[in-house]
Amino acid sequence: MARLARDSRAAVIVEMAFTIPFMILIGFAGLEIANLTLANTRISQISLSAADNASRIAFGNNLSLPRVRELDINSVFTGVEEQAGGLNFKQNGRIILSSLERNTSGGQWIHWQRCYGDLVAPSSYGVQGNGATGTSFAGMGPAGRKVTAATGTAVMFVEVTYRYQPMLYGKWLGAKTIRSTAAFNIREARDLQGPQNGDGVYQVGTKSSCT
Repeated sequence: MARLARDSRAAVIVEMAFTIPFMILIGFAGLEIANLTLANTRISQISLSAADNASRIAFGNNLSLPRVRELDINSVFTGVEEQAGGLNFKQNGRIILSSLERNTSGGQWIHWQRCYGDLVAPSSYGVQGNGATGTSFAGMGPAGRKVTAATGTAVMFVEVTYRYQPMLYGKWLGAKTIRSTAAFNIREARDLQGPQNGDGVYQVGTKSSCT
């Protein structure tokens, strides 16, 4: 028994047997946190790209101001789906594109709004028609950082909501919803009558309704 007590052979193996499971748990937790961080970054980039692309829409000719088509808006959402490859965005996400403009009273107005994605996530900053009259609607965005549109132009305001899909630690992390917003002023003057759809000149596109 004394000899057995002095025997230190295989002590490292015993220690490893205790520590390896713990190290594996720590390692996978690190992967989960890295994946969550990457998902946050990708959603942020998606919102920026969508707002930028929407601000560049300009279909028309030199004889009239460019107008927005439903087809063009759907192309923006197609870009979102491509950029979100691997996130299963359509099922777990929602993007809301709003055209923030000035009304005839000089107040802020959500002229039109289009959505993509099956996640139930209403806009946090207003719906189509808000601010159509008067000056009570202050703009879109968090309190103290409202985005506003200047006269004769429009701001493409994007809200993205995504339900994070965990790799391994879903119960440990709990439900995680990633949100991101972005806004770009339109890059050139455009006809602000609203999206056009199939009048012999403007190609028909399915209206991406928010209802």
